[in-house]
Amino acid sequence: MYSIEPKDIPTAKFHGLLLGAVAPRPIAFASTVDAEGKPNLSPFSFFNTFSSNPPVMIFSPNRRVRDNTSKHTLENARITKEVVINVVNYDIVQQASLSSTEYPEGVNEFIKAGLTMLPSDIVKPFRVAESPVQFECKIKEIIELGTEGGSGNLIICEVLKMHINEDVLDDEGRIDHYKIDLVARAGGNFYSRARDGFFEIPKPTTTLGIGVDQIPEHIRRSKVLTGNDLGMLGNVEKLPSEEEIEAFVQDSVEIRGILSSDDNDRIHRKAQDYLRKDEVYTAWKILLAEKFEIPGQSVD
Repeated sequence: MYSIEPKDIPTAKFHGLLLGAVAPRPIAFASTVDAEGKPNLSPFSFFNTFSSNPPVMIFSPNRRVRDNTSKHTLENARITKEVVINVVNYDIVQQASLSSTEYPEGVNEFIKAGLTMLPSDIVKPFRVAESPVQFECKIKEIIELGTEGGSGNLIICEVLKMHINEDVLDDEGRIDHYKIDLVARAGGNFYSRARDGFFEIPKPTTTLGIGVDQIPEHIRRSKVLTGNDLGMLGNVEKLPSEEEIEAFVQDSVEIRGILSSDDNDRIHRKAQDYLRKDEVYTAWKILLAEKFEIPGQSVD
């Protein structure tokens, strides 16, 4: 294990390790204006949503590591106390990246990136018309986390109005994760296209799973089953009965053959196959069958 303390390596190197380890991160495409109303636009990946009532988002423009200067977004936020947070999807990711170029103060990144300024309804900063979701926000507080290069500034924003392109909604008015096609940041030059990596895990909020600690030790110590496999097994409310296990074995020559081999790894691999198909209860049946004496278990 490579273990380090932040004080022992240069800030820039530790920054890179942080970005590589804490990823992917959603992107706040932040639009602000200065005291004279001149627009500024820049993406920030130190960002997330932290409350629904009131709806609160936080993003953090860090001080530059190389010269300890602050970014125009932070300076504008301090002056106007308003921001529009636009989400970044695959259609505009290249333009969002271009807007992060450190142009001189007063240069309009909307124009540089070829994006359309859309007037907001409540706040002064413009929305990005091409962004599928835009949040008009008032800035409640800015918390400085330090004074050195690389230190963050938490901009705490309350959402006043949310705009959603209807093209990304499903028939029930919910955001369709495939249609919105969001992207996220990782370390270095890497991004992640969210819809290419979606998978579902049922939330354990309506059931009371037995827990991994209740899984028999010979299964818990399997050389085949992974931590994720055990997590799936521990999320069932109850185990199959002996009658269910016996019926399952009697119905399958293949399963009886696997069980008669007395090869735990083979049995566990078969259970893992069922888990990969999200057939958790069936996986339990074969795992528990290896410890039952079931008539007709051997192959004729």
